Amino acid sequence: MTYQACLDWLFGQLPMYQRSGEMAYKADIGNIVLASQRLGNPHHRFKSVHIAGTNGKGSTSHMIASVLQQAGYKTGLYTSPHLVDFRERIRINGEKIKEDDVLQFVTKNKAWFMDTGMSFFEMTVALALDYFAHQHVDIAVIETGLGGRLDSTNIINPEISVITNIGFDHTALLGNTLQQIAAEKAGIIKNNTPVLIGRKQLEVATIFESIASSKHAPLYYAKAADFECDLKGDYQQENICTAYSALQILEQKGWKISKDNYRNGFLNVQKNTSLLGRWTTLSNTPLTICDTGHNADSMAYIVKQLRQIANDTIHIVLGMVKEKSIDTILALLPKEATYYFCQASIPRALEATVLQQQAQTHGLSGSTYTSVKKALSAAQNKALKTDLIFVGGSTFTVAEIL
Repeated sequence: MTYQACLDWLFGQLPMYQRSGEMAYKADIGNIVLASQRLGNPHHRFKSVHIAGTNGKGSTSHMIASVLQQAGYKTGLYTSPHLVDFRERIRINGEKIKEDDVLQFVTKNKAWFMDTGMSFFEMTVALALDYFAHQHVDIAVIETGLGGRLDSTNIINPEISVITNIGFDHTALLGNTLQQIAAEKAGIIKNNTPVLIGRKQLEVATIFESIASSKHAPLYYAKAADFECDLKGDYQQENICTAYSALQILEQKGWKISKDNYRNGFLNVQKNTSLLGRWTTLSNTPLTICDTGHNADSMAYIVKQLRQIANDTIHIVLGMVKEKSIDTILALLPKEATYYFCQASIPRALEATVLQQQAQTHGLSGSTYTSVKKALSAAQNKALKTDLIFVGGSTFTVAEIL
């Protein structure tokens, strides 16, 4: 089997949430428990940091990993989804897992995975844990895929659990209220293990405090931090505070991190971890920016920053997925902008014409395009040098540009 054939098989298994949506969600972690036992419980052979939350968990994960790398620790990093290359999901000190390592793992375990009915995400988590153990990482920063309580990553026993914030996303799976969503995210809180909350929200604070108390888990809230970071979105300030506070707790547990490690870690997140898609500049003339933010909370930050830097017309290349509460997001977008409605080439993508029709009810106008690249090309042809182009609305819209 070639590496490409291996990837084709992985993606062809039980529906992957990132492509197919709700039908791929499994409300059970039994399979990853079985897989871990079969592999010799690899997650017991290294330390870890576990991160959940509605927004910012990816950026926060990369920031923490970057600082730990600067401190000299061999640092694993597991995140999802990938934007360009499947191997982005599993890295050590910024280096993606090798194709041969993916191929060997799948070839060795394929028959058992098929018999067990392992999902794409379950297999990917098993691969990451096994790889980190065999590579003898000092610590791995592990981001949940969806929710927390029933997420496949929730098998680990981390040094610290981090919950960035709570907002409305994946409501069909996690609940229709902030309290329900918070309870799912709080599922990563472990017995006698510190938990850090990135944003103190009165609506859900008692939930975290109650669950932490029942598990004798010391609870902290993120504190202010002032570091310059190479991730430039305004929303990153909250993530910087969360990452710094989590690292401070690790220091209390004996991890050695100097002031220079903090400074250089935050300044070199992209270099150290190869993070993509967070307020990324694609071109300077005209200024073209993409960002993977795809819910109301993140879009509010994005729109505010777009308006702050726009000199003339804003052109927005917009693609979304079907199950999102798109009216909430469309209501936030600037009515004065010119829109280029498109759809990514995945089953979950909302049809461009449907998106256009829905956008019109919010006073947003523009044309439809059959692909993201065609939409961006149209925006580039129409925009003046002093205009601003933004590409977003979905992780997959950004992925096709990158």
